[in-house]
Amino acid sequence: MQQLLLELAPPPPPTLENFSPGRNSAALEALREALRGGERFVFLWGPGGSGKTHLLRAFSEAAAAAKHEAVAVDDVARLSDAEQVALFDLCNRLRASKGALAASGEAPPAQLALRPDLRSRLASGIVLQLHPLSDADKAAALSARAAERGISLDRELIDYLLRHFDRDMGTQIAMLDALDRYSLQRKRAITLPLLKEALRSLTEPEARR
Repeated sequence: MQQLLLELAPPPPPTLENFSPGRNSAALEALREALRGGERFVFLWGPGGSGKTHLLRAFSEAAAAAKHEAVAVDDVARLSDAEQVALFDLCNRLRASKGALAASGEAPPAQLALRPDLRSRLASGIVLQLHPLSDADKAAALSARAAERGISLDRELIDYLLRHFDRDMGTQIAMLDALDRYSLQRKRAITLPLLKEALRSLTEPEARR
């Protein structure tokens, strides 16, 4: 059911602008500053679902669009020994060329099982913890996204989305976009009954196959 809706409206590509910061505004600003010539090394750490991958992909895209020399490396603890050596050398080259680096892990560099010299390089800039969005943060982000489209969502519908579908914001926003498209096709306001109708309309053809 969820996959069918996502096929109609896949999650939007991650950007710095569509990141829902919650308690992570400092991390968002640090990445922007890195692209503006501030501290150019940023390390973000936190559990899965806290936004690390979104921010690094967005950082990479923003750097490419601005033609900045920048590299993003997600989940550095998974790098092999050879890859760690390569990243250490890359850090040195970026420092010398005034390029930028954004990297991430599930813990601060000092606590990761990495080469000591690489841990030191990754910790040489700004190190910030990322916090997963609370349900209140997610509800506010969904409401804001809907408001941008002139849509008012009641809390019952938002609670239903958060309970029944993947809770990452990319999926939640994709679900909202799919529902918005369905409501326009039906020329009806977005409500919880409309969402349930949309889900039935997608699953019934599947059941008949």
